[in-house]
Amino acid sequence: MDGDDKLGRARSFLIGGVVGASAALATARRRRVAARRRRERFLHPAGLAAFEEAPCFRELVEQEERTEA
Repeated sequence: MDGDDKLGRARSFLIGGVVGASAALATARRRRVAARRRRERFLHPAGLAAFEEAPCFRELVEQEERTEA
């Protein structure tokens, strides 16, 4: 009976270790993906900010500045 108890605890310990390791790997992967998304958002802004960086918008602003001056 004592051997069965030790076996059950060992099995539980191993399963807990596997679950814990997989959770740690998932967290690390999630952080990498989040960092990549932040970097992409910074490099490629969305909405009006993306339009303001477009070459055609810059040309339009330069033309308006020349006509006003």
